Amino acid sequence: MAEQDIQHATRDELTALQLKRMRWSLGHAFDNVPFYKTAFDQAGVHPDDLKSLADLGRFPLTAKEDLRANYPFGMFAVPREKLVRIHASSGTTGKPTVVGYTQNDIDMWSDVVARSIHAAGGRSGDLVHVAYGYGLFTGGLGAHYGAERLGCTVIPMSGGSSEKQVQLIQDFKPRIIMVTPSYMLSLADTFEQMGIDPRSTSLEIGIHGAEPWTDEMRREIEAKFDIDAVDIYGLSEVIGPGVGQESIETKDGPHLWEDHFYPEIINPETGDVLEDGEEGELVFTSLTKEAFPVIRYRTRDLTRLLPGTAFNMRRMARIRGRSDDMMIIRGVNIFPTQIEDLICADVRLAPHYFCEVRREGRMDTLTVVTESVIGAADSDNQQAVAKDLTHHIKSLIGVSVTVDVRKPGGVPRSEGKAKRVYDLR
Repeated sequence: MAEQDIQHATRDELTALQLKRMRWSLGHAFDNVPFYKTAFDQAGVHPDDLKSLADLGRFPLTAKEDLRANYPFGMFAVPREKLVRIHASSGTTGKPTVVGYTQNDIDMWSDVVARSIHAAGGRSGDLVHVAYGYGLFTGGLGAHYGAERLGCTVIPMSGGSSEKQVQLIQDFKPRIIMVTPSYMLSLADTFEQMGIDPRSTSLEIGIHGAEPWTDEMRREIEAKFDIDAVDIYGLSEVIGPGVGQESIETKDGPHLWEDHFYPEIINPETGDVLEDGEEGELVFTSLTKEAFPVIRYRTRDLTRLLPGTAFNMRRMARIRGRSDDMMIIRGVNIFPTQIEDLICADVRLAPHYFCEVRREGRMDTLTVVTESVIGAADSDNQQAVAKDLTHHIKSLIGVSVTVDVRKPGGVPRSEGKAKRVYDLR
């Protein structure tokens, strides 16, 4: 089926393609990755047991810990000499997760990112400013190759050097920027510090991903820059950016490119597969990857699968949090995005924050650190804002916290993926 047709295929056409590709992928992993052969054997399943897509639920789940246990090259399904590139995750704890690509994998990745940029409103000939990090992180090169595949002109800026970012945006006049949402807001601060109105730039579209973000943050970005801000979804272990993309026409969550990445939602506690519409942990099985197939890989992202709108492929709802980012404070489950919603809803606060978890005696405590907007930074106002935010968190989330409201610029800025939780216990 042609690339331009698959996004609008019927569910029957898509299911037939998925089943054919899934059978190949399970066999490819079983035959070439010792980890998967052992896991399948222990679970009492064989690739030939897949008669329908529903049978996938009989196969074992794969977790990041499995990838780290096979560091660096144990999960590859082709000889190392067949790889054209290696990336590694941006994880901050333990060994990184190493992923590899054949030339066919790079071509497929470029195709799905090009498809994503097109869904976001990008077109051939557009100038694209890429401010995702380059290097081992998949964001920069993934965006870069996809933009080139679509026929765009790429500015490979990478992350950091915020004043240089502003200068190039002013001078080169790109239509599209690809960057994490937290760094996009940091760039807004830099524009203003340099005396430039962010709304005056040439930018029309922001394609933001690599970290969870909320609709409140979207509204903040769109208001500050006068652009359309859309969500791109991906993770290194599945391919990188381009697993799914939000349509600029609907802005109702990323459509998942199900012809290459088969999604499931599971109960994160039991592993049971849930129905579409139910919230749980997102799991992916790759359907076309050669070098690094993943079978039922646990993303830790908590979301729901929803019917397609702009395309017939299913959408994922806004990520509510990650099962491994969840903070449990005195029996209450808290996700950073819940805190973020309340911060962004207060016009006196800038959308920059982090959470610190400590243990005092036998009690866990949570401190939320955020900052005032420019012009609202006197100490009396900061104390009033802190009191209000403390009250809202207690009322709406159900836990008592300490709020530290700092002066503008008081929260360290991220030049890539923002770290929201510091567990100091």
